[in-house]
Amino acid sequence: MANDKYSSFEQLFAHEKYGIDYSIVVEDKGSDVLIMAPHGGKIEPGTSEIAFGIARADLSLYCFDGLRTRPHGDLHITSHKYDEPQAIDAAERCEVVVAIHGRSDRDDPATVWLGGLDVLVLGEMENQLKLAGFSAEIRSGELGGAHPCNICNRGRSGRGVQLELPKSLRDELKRNPASLVAFSEAIRRTFSADRD
Repeated sequence: MANDKYSSFEQLFAHEKYGIDYSIVVEDKGSDVLIMAPHGGKIEPGTSEIAFGIARADLSLYCFDGLRTRPHGDLHITSHKYDEPQAIDAAERCEVVVAIHGRSDRDDPATVWLGGLDVLVLGEMENQLKLAGFSAEIRSGELGGAHPCNICNRGRSGRGVQLELPKSLRDELKRNPASLVAFSEAIRRTFSADRD
């Protein structure tokens, strides 16, 4: 993103304080799937809660949370420059990374935009989300997650998934626990399917 304050985590860590400006959660559960909220907390609100809802007790988890209300770009490092060491380490220990992101309602207030390089998982995830009653669409372009250095593509397979959730949907999942369970189950069912 052009208006990011920092272009690397080395720069961010030199100016921001852990526990005051940001926090990091890493839960290595030995799974092949990592659920990640790289812009969690107050950066893209609701994404960490959704990541926790999907990961539960058995999928590995990584969240980088902004702790104070600030402009979006203050702690946002764009996904293909995402070089936070614990994030890279967590990604490289898993086969597939699923990155949960937030976007504005401007273009579409309801649809989950799916991107990333894991074409098979993308198709299955789109299908599972639709079966669960959610609007979902595979996207390319700016928010398509296709850059090979995108953090979602840094797992062992080199192919991952990026979900862009509009604010209205994130708010609904936060307000309605049943909706969050339905959403999380749809994402989890994607990985219970045979992945030959």
